[in-house]
Amino acid sequence: MQQLELLAPAKNLQCGIAAIDNGADAVYIGPERFGARVAAANSIDDIRQLCQYAHNFQAKVYATVNTIVYDDELEDTQRMLWSLYEAGVDAVLVQDMGLLSMKRPPLPLHASTQTDNRTADKVRWLYQQGFQRVVLARELSLSEIKAIHEAVPEVELEVFVHGALCVSFSGQCYASQYCFQRSANRGACAQFCRLPFDLIDADGQLIQHHRYLLSLKDLNRSAHLQELIQAGATSFKIEGRLKDIDYVRNVTAAYNQQLNTIIRQSPEKYCRASIGRSMNTFKPDLNKTFNRGYTTYFLHGRKKGIFSPDTPKAIGEFVGTVKQIKASSFTVAGTASFANGDGLCYFSYDNATGHSPSATLVGFRVNRAEGNRLFPQRMPEGLKPGMSLYRNADAAFQRLLSQPDQPRRIPVSITLQPTSPDSSTIGFTLQIIAQQGPSVSQFFPYPHQQAEHDQHDNICRQLAKLGNTPFLAEHISLPDSFSYFIPSSVLTQWRRQIVSLLTERLTTNNTSPAEGTRGGHCEESWASNIANHLAKNFYESQGMTNLQPAFELQKHLHKPLLMQCRHCIRYELGACKKQDQQPNWREPLFLRLDDGRQFQLQFDCKHCQMNVYANQ
Repeated sequence: MQQLELLAPAKNLQCGIAAIDNGADAVYIGPERFGARVAAANSIDDIRQLCQYAHNFQAKVYATVNTIVYDDELEDTQRMLWSLYEAGVDAVLVQDMGLLSMKRPPLPLHASTQTDNRTADKVRWLYQQGFQRVVLARELSLSEIKAIHEAVPEVELEVFVHGALCVSFSGQCYASQYCFQRSANRGACAQFCRLPFDLIDADGQLIQHHRYLLSLKDLNRSAHLQELIQAGATSFKIEGRLKDIDYVRNVTAAYNQQLNTIIRQSPEKYCRASIGRSMNTFKPDLNKTFNRGYTTYFLHGRKKGIFSPDTPKAIGEFVGTVKQIKASSFTVAGTASFANGDGLCYFSYDNATGHSPSATLVGFRVNRAEGNRLFPQRMPEGLKPGMSLYRNADAAFQRLLSQPDQPRRIPVSITLQPTSPDSSTIGFTLQIIAQQGPSVSQFFPYPHQQAEHDQHDNICRQLAKLGNTPFLAEHISLPDSFSYFIPSSVLTQWRRQIVSLLTERLTTNNTSPAEGTRGGHCEESWASNIANHLAKNFYESQGMTNLQPAFELQKHLHKPLLMQCRHCIRYELGACKKQDQQPNWREPLFLRLDDGRQFQLQFDCKHCQMNVYANQ
């Protein structure tokens, strides 16, 4: 039976617990250093607490140690890996190959998406180095994922299903370092791709003015999990280690429901990777969570509309059009209902340049809602009848999300059996069975004292008192002929012992590291981001020569390659040469920031890829 894992982000301990409570089979969290999000660092003690909570449900915790590491940081990295191991983490995500040469704890290794995992050959090579799992590039299609799985079926494949998208192949973006001295491979991305650009041609002709030409919509593959499962993916990853707890709760709950539906339809084929039941206090809705508009990206091949050129901000859900405007209020045509405190927005377009209009997202707060008549705190300037309205803050939904989570519970069955009258040892056997999990039983010597009154209800009531444990007594069974008296205090003692044994069984960490062969040929294009001598030695042991240090360690580079993108501006603007579409400009094209800096675009049509170069 194939286990399916829903993998959720944890900005901190609270987000991690919320993810588990709302159905995650695993969470990924960054330690104090060397995680790919410097703003989402956590203490070892918090990670230990998260592991203890997650392991109650056989859920896992993965630590992100997926930045490149400098030489003077190697000892600290090694110490931290051992601290994470002692805290109970189940695996570490790694980018820097120098870590493979360390004396490290016996933790399974997952190859971060930062290692640029696009091909079966790369995945196979990573497996040969000891990686148990590979996080695939977001840009891969279903057919590409399937081909990798069929070529290397022994490797666990983790795929992104939801959240923000990087426009460059992960691990291959140096724009933030080049422009702002903030390295994406060191967890400090300055989001160069969310900036507005002018697009100009070789003659200086302005093609697009002040548009977010590299800013992608957010990923949403909630309707395509079955296809991803059939392609060979087993772990479904939600992006968002910088997102707040409401995002984690809503998105995790939505994908949890989707996976459970798939399993109900094919219970003989699939099961979840953890146990326990989530009891949501709200109905999840992905449209009400932060998003820039949704895309499935390249899941079914290249299609238009994957970027959001008008704004990098959250637009939210379409709620109708402006119908009638009065002095301090307006009405909305549509079926949406509104609440006091809703946040709405609309686009205001400026066409003064004579080129493609520049859009500005204008937001405002609803002070009072009377049906479809809305009274803003201040009437927004430029609002006109016929304009489309979007809601990016739903006050009613936020109130639902503000309610505390119901703790996740593991349904259990409890059985109490007396020994046979002719047994040499008189007593009772108590058994507890976790749904889709282990079972434990314990014999308790105790005299068989006949009861004066029926004890069935009292015994069931005492055994069902599972209190603050992670268990929920769903079924309690006694033999029909059960007629013995057992004091409530004794039943309580037995129940506590059996629950303790089951908890110990569930939280025993049985993970083992993948057995790597430490061999295999490494192509030169795979060796990048070498920031320490251990990484350099590692690639040399793979037979590589002419190794270059990481971009972050080089100076005075001339027109370096900053990004490799599957997103293609020319395709999106209807000028794809593969489709014989003729542009009305002369190449090369350049992106220009507001401060005048320019970046040349190179279109590699053979590989259907757009590269972004610094222009100096």
